[in-house]
Amino acid sequence: MKNPPAGVYAAPANAANMRIRPVRPRAAEASAPVSAAQVVFLVGFMGAGKSSVGQALARYLKWAFEDLDRRIEAREGRAIEQIFQQSGEASFREAEHAALRELLAEPRTQRVVALGGGAFAQAPNALLIKQAGGRVVFLDAPVDELFRRCRQENAERPLLRSREQFRQLYESRRPSYAQAEHQIETSDKDVDTIAAEVARRLGLRAREDR
Repeated sequence: MKNPPAGVYAAPANAANMRIRPVRPRAAEASAPVSAAQVVFLVGFMGAGKSSVGQALARYLKWAFEDLDRRIEAREGRAIEQIFQQSGEASFREAEHAALRELLAEPRTQRVVALGGGAFAQAPNALLIKQAGGRVVFLDAPVDELFRRCRQENAERPLLRSREQFRQLYESRRPSYAQAEHQIETSDKDVDTIAAEVARRLGLRAREDR
């Protein structure tokens, strides 16, 4: 039998009698993480507006919204501040990473995800998001503005202490936030304006109902 021309597939002589076995995806492939175009992660420090902007962005795009901290609380059966008080920050970070891994392994859905202030500053979390192809946007504001916003809220924040400690923590995390695909300044802007800017930067448009 002559060799076939380059680039041409020659079937084996007994091809007619061969049984073709179906190829089954490996476990890792079967639970592939959501694709880049389907998940937007909002990162930034306390008071940046990740949850409020995330909800506005989700409404605009007609996507689902999720706050990772709420998933952590549901999984652990405790509030975030209780996890910090009863188990410590290290245990919280483990729970946070597990919740993020769970989220990324779920069936593909279009959604906006707000991460806690320290989530993206943890290298394993940032790597997980990068490997999944997530779109990441850093919401920022001057540190004094962020501190003022946090003080005006009634929410309990385990790591909100003195202004100086707040500033030091912000400065230590900011280089990690800066690795995001886009950075958006949130000062003197309302939530809907910021959400529209996020969508524009990412090239996303509102989904039309059919």
